Amino acid sequence: MRPIEVGVLGGTGMVGQHFVRFLQGHPWFKLAWLGASDRSAGKRYKDATAWRLEGDMPSEVQDIVVAECKTGSAPRLVFSAMDASVATEIEREFAQGGHIVVSNSRNHRMETDVPLLVPEINAGHLGLIRIQQRNRGWKGMIVTNPNCSTVVLTMALAPLLPFGIERVFATTMQAVSGAGYPGVASLDILGNVVPFIGGEEDKMQQETQKILGHLSDGKVIPLPTRVSAQCNRVAVTDGHVVAASVALAKKPSLDQLRTAINEFKGLPQQKKLPSAPAQPVVYLEQQDRPQPRRDAARDNGMTVTVGRLRECPVLDLKFVACGHNAIRGAAGAAVLNAELMVSEGFLD
Repeated sequence: MRPIEVGVLGGTGMVGQHFVRFLQGHPWFKLAWLGASDRSAGKRYKDATAWRLEGDMPSEVQDIVVAECKTGSAPRLVFSAMDASVATEIEREFAQGGHIVVSNSRNHRMETDVPLLVPEINAGHLGLIRIQQRNRGWKGMIVTNPNCSTVVLTMALAPLLPFGIERVFATTMQAVSGAGYPGVASLDILGNVVPFIGGEEDKMQQETQKILGHLSDGKVIPLPTRVSAQCNRVAVTDGHVVAASVALAKKPSLDQLRTAINEFKGLPQQKKLPSAPAQPVVYLEQQDRPQPRRDAARDNGMTVTVGRLRECPVLDLKFVACGHNAIRGAAGAAVLNAELMVSEGFLD
């Protein structure tokens, strides 16, 4: 297939930079357009962007002239790394103008006709797109990926769905990169834990129920599971850790649960999508794993790692999960969503 030209809204920010890096050498997508604020528009990307990621800015993008975040010159498929303060109207304008917007922003996630997608779990929720277009009169569409901590939790929970998930208590230890740049002040986070991330707990609780729910008669019926989340910022660069306790309707053995985790696969694995890891959830037997430094970057940052599965004296079981917040929880998640949409014919 010929490469599909794509763009990034908010390409100069931290998440935008992760999109730029993740798309380098992609077999299906060619990054051809970068949009940003008025103060960056008209400048070359290398002049408009303070590169914050490891290594050098990819040479292929350095001389792309940054455009305003307006329809017209942008490719049909755009990824949104827009700040939530401006994302709503810009993303809607692009969708109304016929663009396919695959968004990392939180603004549209919980709208009833917008898919909140984790392709291994709820690919069928793409059925909302036709309803969205009919409701809003759009030629284009908006599809979202979840909050970065929600991705880690739902990927770890998805293999347990056949056993009937009833209650979930989740405590996160979230990396500072999830706060963007400049993020958390060094004197606030070094040698410290900050037990509050604005809006994060509500996102985890609500988004988990939507993602793990099922589509019926044009609506997502949320999973009737009570989810309680406590979110903390810790002095880790990349990689969110979630410690969870879960109550199940059925009572499988720990060996059955480990097998279910390691054998879990979804439509991206069946279709062998370019960014899909062969095994999206990996169980580690070591008592001290997973760890962000050792496990977050597994399979180009697209795999969620689970460990320490054991009985819980209050609920039924507990475990620890880890995933890369900026890749599986942001840029990589959106690219995988777009790959699924291409494979399902939404760009035809």
